[in-house]
Amino acid sequence: MKNYKVGIVGATGMVGQRFITLLENHPWFEITCLAASPRSAGKTYTEALGGRWCMQTPIPEIVKDMTVLSAEDIETVKSKVDFVFCAVDMPKAEIKALEEKYAKAEIPVVSNNSACRSLNDVPMIVPEINSEHLAVIETQRKRLGTKKGFIAVKSNCSIQSYVPALEPLKQFGIKNVLACTYQAISGAGKTFETWGEMVDNLIPFIGGEEEKSELEPLKIWGKLAPDENGDTIIVNATEPNITTQCLRVPVSDGHTAAVFVSFEKKPTIEEIKDCWKNFKGLDLPSAPKQFIHYFEEENRPQVKLDRNLENGMAVSIGRLREDKQYDYKFVCLSHNTLRGAAGGAVLLAELLADKGFFE
Repeated sequence: MKNYKVGIVGATGMVGQRFITLLENHPWFEITCLAASPRSAGKTYTEALGGRWCMQTPIPEIVKDMTVLSAEDIETVKSKVDFVFCAVDMPKAEIKALEEKYAKAEIPVVSNNSACRSLNDVPMIVPEINSEHLAVIETQRKRLGTKKGFIAVKSNCSIQSYVPALEPLKQFGIKNVLACTYQAISGAGKTFETWGEMVDNLIPFIGGEEEKSELEPLKIWGKLAPDENGDTIIVNATEPNITTQCLRVPVSDGHTAAVFVSFEKKPTIEEIKDCWKNFKGLDLPSAPKQFIHYFEEENRPQVKLDRNLENGMAVSIGRLREDKQYDYKFVCLSHNTLRGAAGGAVLLAELLADKGFFE
């Protein structure tokens, strides 16, 4: 596999920091460029952080003294990279404009942001589920007028726990889904040191999260179809019916979901467990060997015990049982800044590299 030179746009934020830790010893990708806001430009990475390093491991030596570029200095970034990861903290319209500038400059963008997720020619990928959606990149390149540049995005961190759990159960005809998510503070780019309000607290609102959690699975489960010009686009699925409630909880990392589901053809508990056990993963460097892990213990999965399963890239499930209003209920867990954010984006980049999209 060819080695690729990689830039991180939004390198000083929490997800940017996570990208750095994941790429430090990556077999395919080498960090050659860091970019952030203009106020960080010209400083070393350590200086630009200003003591805001949030990871549990030290700042990698390979980036400590790397000079940070302005995210707007696209030509200089282009001279240093084969593609970029993007995890900037800006208004959505500005993120969309920035990512399209990169793509039009012939720099592929693997985005952690939500700005382009709703576009029908931008693939929003959970690699184990809908890799076929990469076919719309050809349509997107036509719209942008590019040969190499494009934008591919990962989905919202809140759905990374329960959508993988539901994917292998679609064969039974999923009708209705209720998912209540209990989301870690790192999903807001915060720690307990920077967000004292969250200590001994729960906030029953996360702006825009419920809308994303209800709509994004329908794009992931959407079909490829021609538009009026005959170009391939993603047409969102119209079912199942999904409703969600999203709460911020005093947990550092790890999103938990309580899931309730009804089927057209109700499976047995054994059939559901078999579907999860046999859900095949991918042969890529960051992919978990076993995508879904089911725990028989009544008190699992737990955030502290299970969020780092398979380097934080696996999904944990437990407490599968029948329900009085729905057919079944169960609990899911995924690491929100690994599987849900930077790790999921790195896995997407590996998929793109494997399919030749960076060539």
